Amino acid sequence: MSYFSYDSKFSQVLIKLSYSCWLNVLWMLCSLPVFTIGASTTALYSVTLKIADDTDSNITKQFFKSFKENFAQATRLWLIMLAAGIFLTVDLLFVYRLRASSAGTMAVLWTLVMAFIIGACVVYVIVLLNLFPLVASFVNTDMEMLKNAFLVGVRYLFATITMFLIHVVMFLAIVIVFTPLAIFGEGLCALLCSYVLRNVISLLSVPSDQEDQ
Repeated sequence: MSYFSYDSKFSQVLIKLSYSCWLNVLWMLCSLPVFTIGASTTALYSVTLKIADDTDSNITKQFFKSFKENFAQATRLWLIMLAAGIFLTVDLLFVYRLRASSAGTMAVLWTLVMAFIIGACVVYVIVLLNLFPLVASFVNTDMEMLKNAFLVGVRYLFATITMFLIHVVMFLAIVIVFTPLAIFGEGLCALLCSYVLRNVISLLSVPSDQEDQ
């Protein structure tokens, strides 16, 4: 098989990289109003999960189809996560300043409060990483989506940590190493995360009675 033939592994990698680049462009354009980030991220994972399973077709059509179908729920969940993220950030900065300006018993107290907030931030990240791939894959209520995002993230903790590291490495690569890598950005992150999640999604799709057999 030729190194550059369509079916070669090298060509398939290049094709999927080009997909991730185009999907990143779509994701950024559809995320511009900010409140649509949830819907665009859900649409992104809807496509990348299919690419990871080799069941992708027209990625642009699939992206906008998912964007439209999941817009209401994904937007509600994103606004909840956005509000929670702002709340946690403000609280953490506020408590950090109080801790820095305190001494003795009060310093210990604010340290404990800050530790609690950091723990809440960890929970927040777990939910955020798993939420929109679940919205792209399953139908459920908003509260069940939030609960399941946390439960799935904890149960498959290695996958969650891997997804977190993928985003951290991409961020550092863009900021420190080579800024033009931003053209791949979230598109490539979502694609790599989809390869991490595809087995998890498959397991979650199996009814519990069959899983126990």
